[in-house]
Amino acid sequence: MEAYQATFEDLEGVSRLFNLYREFYRQPSDPEGAKSYIRARLENEESIIFTVKNKDNEYLGFTQLYPTFSSISMKNAWTLNDLYVDANARKHGIGKLLLQKAKELALDTGAAGISLSTAVDNHAAQRLYEKNGYVREVAFYHYELDPGAQ
Repeated sequence: MEAYQATFEDLEGVSRLFNLYREFYRQPSDPEGAKSYIRARLENEESIIFTVKNKDNEYLGFTQLYPTFSSISMKNAWTLNDLYVDANARKHGIGKLLLQKAKELALDTGAAGISLSTAVDNHAAQRLYEKNGYVREVAFYHYELDPGAQ
């Protein structure tokens, strides 16, 4: 198995995984919305998506990275926004393959780094990230604003 950059040919498989990823984070299933969202990212070249398939062409996992910038280093950077491995395919190194592709992307583009967030109770993901060199941020607080909440 190997991770590779997804194209329009991968839309159906990646969209299915993306919908499962959203369900993991307690969002309602929306296969058509997931497909539309992934299609737009590919059409507009707004993200880089890596995916892994098995020998039977079944999609096992994906990660999606968005470009951003680091003002401090004056370089580009990447936000690893999504990483999901199908529940039946876990513990086979797929997450590690996807993280390696993300690292290669960062090196190839001269990026300052890769940032990501995960749920505080997602201990499996935390272990995966830490095993692959990611360090939990302790120097900064992370804030979010929902502009429609007030």
